[in-house]
This record gives sequence, structure tokens and C-alpha cells, in this order.
Amino acid sequence: MKFLDQTKIYIRSGNGGAGAVSFRREKFIEYGGPDGGDGGRGGDVWIEAVDGLNTLIDFRFQQHFKGGTGGHGMGRSRHGADGKSLTLKAPTGTQVFDDEETLIADLTQVGMKVLLAKGGNGGFGNEYFKSSTNRAPYHANPGLEGEERTLWLRLKLIADAGLIGLPNAGKSTFLRAVSAATPKVADYPFTTLHPNLGVVTISDAERFVMADLPGLIEGAAEGTGLGTRFLGHVERCVALVHLIDATGESATEAYRTVRHEIEAYGEGLAEKPEIVALNKIDAMTPAEANRKRAALSRAIGKEVRLISGVSGQGVRELVNEIAAMLRARRVEEAEDEDVGAAEDWTP
Repeated sequence: MKFLDQTKIYIRSGNGGAGAVSFRREKFIEYGGPDGGDGGRGGDVWIEAVDGLNTLIDFRFQQHFKGGTGGHGMGRSRHGADGKSLTLKAPTGTQVFDDEETLIADLTQVGMKVLLAKGGNGGFGNEYFKSSTNRAPYHANPGLEGEERTLWLRLKLIADAGLIGLPNAGKSTFLRAVSAATPKVADYPFTTLHPNLGVVTISDAERFVMADLPGLIEGAAEGTGLGTRFLGHVERCVALVHLIDATGESATEAYRTVRHEIEAYGEGLAEKPEIVALNKIDAMTPAEANRKRAALSRAIGKEVRLISGVSGQGVRELVNEIAAMLRARRVEEAEDEDVGAAEDWTP
């Protein structure tokens, strides 16, 4: 399935049906009263986050969506049928913006449903206007028009851990090694042009979602190489796994380049928990790999792991460490929620 994380759509809710002008006509009743029914409501347009989707590609082939028109009222006090409402299915993590870049909806959980355009109300039939002073009204209301909007859908993937690093750092190979995902792998930069998701299984009762994000380059925070769109996916990740090519010229410079873009982008990315690992150590001797690890660790002031996505060396240990970090993070979030609930409670 092709990946699409941004698209423009046009929506219109349904018009309300017109009210009817009608009078009761029966045998032996010469002057029957008004019995025109009301028009039906126009259909609404909704958007809902559903499970099993991780792309907006379906909206590439259809951009126009319209709710059903309400039925017109009829005689004998019959009301028109309501127009059929429409629900757009979108991946979890989809954000909806209007033309002025105002956020309308942020679908962060499966099942979240947001009204995008309300259908027009149906018009009143002439029966509604009957009164003691107007026993035979000859007018009815037309239905109200529906709402018409142009919207932008932008997807920010929701994953537990995000793989970051320069192009050709081996992120896709690592994701292949730890999950059933099959991202494209090749020995040249920019093999990954869109994010890939993989489910990493720790045990029958524990698993987490990992995102392989396209390689960041200098200037990504300003949009170079579609960097801001790629960094947007990092916003949703709980933790970051920073892979660095151990065979590159300078592991320290590679790390600092990516960290600079993370910090420049903002949105709390720099504060996320981070695990740093030197990848591709299968291409060097153990002594050389350890020297590079020690030098990088001294330069950045963080512990550095050694792994190889090709040979599998250190991969299982790194996965277990990611899982432990995610468990600790969830405990912290649960404690924060408990504290917030206690503060909000008043006896």
C-alpha cells in the first residue's frame, strides 16, 4: 500500500428538505386544515479514526464528499426522510485543518469521531404555521443549505518508538530484523522515502509499535528534504532510537546533525527519551567498534550501544531496553494522571 500523509479534501453536508404546503382533503370535509409535513434534515459529514490504516492514500482517489439531501415534506403530515450522513474513515493520528491552518480535529485514539459539517435543517411545512389567527397558512419554509468546507488532512503516525538518524544509517534493516515489516533496503541514502511501521513482539503479552522514519538531513527543521513532515511523525513517538552508521566518517558529527534538527523543530522532541546505538558493527573489528563507541559516548555524554541489523548482534538486547524504557514511561504517565486526578478532586 502506498503511503500518503497529507491531502486536501472538499466536503459538503446535505441540504435540508423543503416543508410542504398541503391541506386535508377528505370526503364530506370541505375545508380541511393544513397538513403539510416538515422537510428532513440534511446528512452530516463526520470523520472517525479506525484501526488498521496507516496512510491517507484512499483520499487521493476521492477528494469530494457530500452528505445526503433531506427529503421534502408531504401532505397528510408526513415528514421528509433525513439525508444520509457520511463518515470518513481515517488512520489514528490524523489531524484536520481548515484553509486558515486552524486545527479542527486531532484523532489520537481509535474510535474518536468528530463532526466536520452539520447538515441543514429541514423546512417547516404549513401545518407548523397554523394558529388561531391563521387557520389556513399557504406558506412553508425551504430547507437550510448544508455547510461546505475545504479541509487538509495531515497524518502523524502514532508509534511507541521512532527510529531516527541520517540517511543510510540502517534504520530499515533494523526494523526488518525486529519485526515483520518489509521496508525497502539498499546500500545508498534515501532508500526510505516514507515512514514504515512494524510491530515488535517481546512476548505473548507484550509488544510495541516501531516507526522507521526517513533519514533526516541538515536543514530538516526548516523543511529541507520534506524534513518538517518527517519530523511531524516523531511528535507522536514515546521514545527515540537514534541509529548512527558506525562505518561513517564521524559518528559524533552524525549524531549532532540529527540532534540539532530535533531541537530546532521543537514541539517537545528534544525532551523525549533517547537510546543511541552505533549500527553496522559487522563491517569492523570488535576493537574498532569499541573505540568508536567510547569516543562517541565521551563526546555526547550518553551511553552508546553496539548493534548490527544484518548479523543481529546486540539487536535483542536493544529491543529489550526499548521495551523497558516504554514500560517505565507508561508508569510515569499513569502516575501523572493519578496525581492530576487527585488535584482536580475536591471533597
